[in-house]
Amino acid sequence: MLGIGMLGIGVGLALTGCATYTPLPLGSGQGAPSVTQLTAPVAAMPALALPDHRFDPSDGLDVTEVAMLAVINSPALKVKRDELGIARAQAFAAGLLPDPQLSFSEDFPGHTDAGTSSAYSLGLSEDITALLTRSSRRAAARNQAEQVNLDLLWAEWQSVAQARLLFDQVLTLRAQQARLTAEQAELAPLEPFIHAALRAGNLTYDSASAGLNAGADVRKRLADSAITLHQAETDLHVLLGLAPDAPLDLVGTPYQTSPTPEQVQQALADLPRRRPDLLALQAGYQSQEAKLRAAVLAQFPALNIGFNTARDTSNVTTHGFSIGITLPLFDRNRGNIAIEKATRQQLKDDYEARVLDTRSDMQRLVADLATLTQQHAALAAHAQQLDTARHAAEAAWQQRLLDWPTYLAIRSNALSADLDLLDLQQQQATQAIALEALLGNTDLATAHPVSVKAATP
Repeated sequence: MLGIGMLGIGVGLALTGCATYTPLPLGSGQGAPSVTQLTAPVAAMPALALPDHRFDPSDGLDVTEVAMLAVINSPALKVKRDELGIARAQAFAAGLLPDPQLSFSEDFPGHTDAGTSSAYSLGLSEDITALLTRSSRRAAARNQAEQVNLDLLWAEWQSVAQARLLFDQVLTLRAQQARLTAEQAELAPLEPFIHAALRAGNLTYDSASAGLNAGADVRKRLADSAITLHQAETDLHVLLGLAPDAPLDLVGTPYQTSPTPEQVQQALADLPRRRPDLLALQAGYQSQEAKLRAAVLAQFPALNIGFNTARDTSNVTTHGFSIGITLPLFDRNRGNIAIEKATRQQLKDDYEARVLDTRSDMQRLVADLATLTQQHAALAAHAQQLDTARHAAEAAWQQRLLDWPTYLAIRSNALSADLDLLDLQQQQATQAIALEALLGNTDLATAHPVSVKAATP
């Protein structure tokens, strides 16, 4: 009965530390109906380094507030933070000691002769091999959690860049819509004139094609621009975690950045020490090193040590110990060691390829920005000249000094130049923001590489 009592006490002590189950119902996934219901405390966003910017969506969202909201409320970042929670839980699990094994058995004699009694055996054993590899497993799990943490920071950087890009894209497309709508209004009085001339026989369809095509071209451009705008606004709603029909009042100017050649060269020199994705790959490589060390340690014979006490049916009590050892004749953990070595080589090559790709992308973006800057100056001057010509053509047309095909051609050229200039400005913003994200420059680079939610398990 002593053995049963001890077994019961052991089981009772084990159950007292058990976790309990709590259900977690699924949400509706509707998103926030309005930005005014959201908050974005600056203190919770060290990745943005915005000590003085106040989040106030009541007067519209400027580009900084959009970036803040993306960091705090992005559904994709919430999933990333959940992944960090899983990695931390795995690091916690890797540090736990293996539970000892308690065994008990009891035998009852088939007859009750004098001097006989029931027999029992009580044993307690522990896996020693798991203790030998514990430090390597803990190191691997800690580095893995750090990798996930740095991946989260990199995802936050990318979300900030994406928010800035979408802000610029939405404003640019809205400006295109306004320009095309104004052009459509200017051309509207011309179409009835053309149709009336066609009905009266004063104009052939060959001659009228320029006027008819001008209005059709503007309407097509307006529809194409509207579809692109719908996609950009939808992407921004998703990034900010807003409901599809939530109002999106954007105010202020787009984000402006222009990394200097000195900043580019400094960033290239410090690249492996400042980019979160590269730091994450370094942490992942260190985690793999620890996994390989654990696999090498695990090739040694598995050892299990235990202590037991027993009593036979003749009422003789014995005490002793047991040792279990795996004979390393065939396996010797060679398969796992080979896998971990190959994985380490893959991570090494992946890191070096990422650094090379990043350096190449940065140099390409620098060259692209230089080309776009030169093109912008020429296109801006060209658009200004065509706008001047359009105003002169309008005055000449009203005074009947200019034929309408020439007038429409001038208007069409001026419209194309204005739209091309808006597209070019957006391309410049896209390339500059992408370069800044690759550099790790400006306000993002000043942040310590710890996630926005890193301090919260």
